[in-house]
Amino acid sequence: DTYPWLDAINIEGKAAVLWTLGDLSAPGRSDTPARCHAMISSSKLKSVDFYRKIPRDLTEASLSGAGLSIFAALAMVFLFGMELSSYLAVNTTTSVIVDRSSDGEFLRIDFNLSFPALSCEFASVDVSDVLGTNRLNITKTVRKFSIDRNLVPTGSEFHAGPIPTVNKHGDDVEEYHGDGSVALSSRNFDSYSHLYPVLVVNFYAPWCYWSNRLKPSWEKAAQIIRERYDPEMDGRILLGKVDCTEEVELCKRHHIQGYPSIRIFHKGSDMKENQGHHDHDSYYGERDTESLVAAMETYVANIPKEAHVLALEDKSNRTVDPAKRPAPMTGGCRIEGFVRVKKVPGSVVISARSGSHSFDPSQINVSHYVTTFSFGKRLSSKMFNELKRLFPYVGGHHDRLAGQSYIVKHGDVNANVTIEHYLQIVKTELVTLRYAKELKVLEEYEYTAHSSLVHSFYVPVVKFHFEPSPMQVLVTELPKSFSHFITNVCAIIGGVFTVGTSPYYYFHTISKSIEYTWLMFEPVNSRWPEYLTPSCTTR
Repeated sequence: DTYPWLDAINIEGKAAVLWTLGDLSAPGRSDTPARCHAMISSSKLKSVDFYRKIPRDLTEASLSGAGLSIFAALAMVFLFGMELSSYLAVNTTTSVIVDRSSDGEFLRIDFNLSFPALSCEFASVDVSDVLGTNRLNITKTVRKFSIDRNLVPTGSEFHAGPIPTVNKHGDDVEEYHGDGSVALSSRNFDSYSHLYPVLVVNFYAPWCYWSNRLKPSWEKAAQIIRERYDPEMDGRILLGKVDCTEEVELCKRHHIQGYPSIRIFHKGSDMKENQGHHDHDSYYGERDTESLVAAMETYVANIPKEAHVLALEDKSNRTVDPAKRPAPMTGGCRIEGFVRVKKVPGSVVISARSGSHSFDPSQINVSHYVTTFSFGKRLSSKMFNELKRLFPYVGGHHDRLAGQSYIVKHGDVNANVTIEHYLQIVKTELVTLRYAKELKVLEEYEYTAHSSLVHSFYVPVVKFHFEPSPMQVLVTELPKSFSHFITNVCAIIGGVFTVGTSPYYYFHTISKSIEYTWLMFEPVNSRWPEYLTPSCTTR
């Protein structure tokens, strides 16, 4: 009677309370239809609740349940860490396929080699391959630096450009009788070099073909210069000669490795206090009498007769002569740079080379230390970091020869030693899959190296024989999706909870069953209180 709009009904055996319209005319009930509609909607939503609450009064905490919960939490943390580690790990597949490089693609070779006994004056980098390519004395992408026997640099870059080609190697005469030049030896060389502002010396070997071609024109030019600039009266210039087969130590002191070598010593000294830079030059001009005399005239053009003054201070303004270059400061050379070759078997050769000089094979030592010798493009910092991340799969043999030294101690037994390296190259390409497409991440070339020392009658050289493989290794990175990671984490949480709950439930059910069974078979007197136990004396 109080709430005529609230009725209790039974639908399909289930008790429910519904808000009905009832007495719409009841005073103060204008919001009844809206409240009825809200109650119906909320009841429908509650019917699909998967996580129905259990009243706290019906739950019971236990010590065993707490221990099982702690163990389950630790298991979840451990399995989550394992899954995260697996998600962050690099997963790859490796396959061997035919090299996918285009036919016109070239292979870059980077190198940094130190030769403690090979002069930069004649050091040459040559490239050849099986297709007939033969490039000699590459200078555009190669740099040279003079070093001492301890591989320490002694100055700036040596010879920025190629050595000029000599076309006239001497006069067309059979023999010239006369000695216009002064024979120098280790005993009188220093005295002559300190006496004359300009001392031009021809270091030669009697067995050398080019030395014999130069001899007539050299002696004739020396005689002409002697007549024009008398050593006693003028004293500005003198031409001399040194036989390197007799004055071996003197030639070694001036780093003579090719014959003939014409050196120009200025101001009576061969050294400047300018970062160890030598103040003497090498002459690479024409070798006929007329050219030699013209060059000598140029050297003394700006030197007054008071030669002893210029021997102490440099006030002359000498013009730049393209046929004259700084002489090597030491007997060693560091060669660095790169060359581009075709992807076919070939060789990189480093040797003493000159079209107008001869070399004594027994005096050439090509011992060397390898700082870098690698194939392919140089890695940027980003690619290098990627390489470090993928180091277990690639990068182990990118620069196999780095840090290796090949030293030959010169002697009668070890003379004329050629050092050869045999390199077999395999291309490794790393790609990753993104949106079902292959994206190239890294491309590098790895190689194996085998070296040998070979005795030869020719001038010793260093050979790097390379042979690219027609096959390549393809390493494909297989990234894991983040959704897969989330699914596994959910499976870990639900699985541990379920697995931990089931044993506890069965253990609790069995224990309760045992307790109920014990109570059932226990004597009545022990189960009932004394005041409820029937008395035998009472009817």
